Amino acid sequence: MTISKELLAILVCPQCKGNVRLDRGEARQGEEGLICDQCKLFYEIKDGIPIMLIDEARKLA
Repeated sequence: MTISKELLAILVCPQCKGNVRLDRGEARQGEEGLICDQCKLFYEIKDGIPIMLIDEARKLA
């Protein structure tokens, strides 16, 4: 399941307030999520809902 373009347009990284981009599994073995390139954080999307909590985000290599 993916999120709408309208929702993606207003979402920002909760840590740096920068833009996030949709990742359809390229970065995380099939897991869909949002990536903040500035912070190098991955925010998972569960059941179509982005989990935008800094404590739940995973650091990218």
